[in-house]
Amino acid sequence: MKILITAFEPFGGDTINPTERLLADIGKEEIAGAEIHTLLLPVVFDECADKLLAAVEAARPDAVICCGLASGRTAITPEQIAINLKEVPKESSVADNNGNRPYEERINPDGPDGLFSLLPVRKMVDGMKEQGVPASISYSAGTFICNNTMYALLDYIRTKQLPMIGGFVHFPASEEMAAVKPNLPSLSHETMLKGLKVMIHTLIKG
Repeated sequence: MKILITAFEPFGGDTINPTERLLADIGKEEIAGAEIHTLLLPVVFDECADKLLAAVEAARPDAVICCGLASGRTAITPEQIAINLKEVPKESSVADNNGNRPYEERINPDGPDGLFSLLPVRKMVDGMKEQGVPASISYSAGTFICNNTMYALLDYIRTKQLPMIGGFVHFPASEEMAAVKPNLPSLSHETMLKGLKVMIHTLIKG
């Protein structure tokens, strides 16, 4: 089985993105004979999707697991749905790494309002819990870069009618991030890597 795993660079003033470290370590793993491909994505609206889809076109994976950071969450959270919206609220100071702040923009003007993950999110969550990894299903990927990436992937699979599955998983902050931001919920790198391995095994088992 060929699996493409993606992560993001740091953003929002942080010098760390825990998914970047996960990506580096998972690329070294031998997991049940799976062929693992990795890709680091920019935290930039639309560019994140363009680079992902180019990699999908080149690698033709059987599955894609996109990984991103959700600071404040306490568990690994596979996303159930992506919405056709990219938006930074006007009252927010958040911007992508190029300073973009879209508002009320659709990702695909002709696409459906929402698209469900093609990953077995419930099996993934159950598998992680069985291994002692904090996990739950999330029903909102937000409207920022992570949602932009997830929606674009699912819309591409839909329009191209590709024989592949894909979706998005959010990870909490790492302990390294929490060390400089007191009271920030976090998980250890080892726990998050264990969760990612469980999700890969879940895909392989079918």
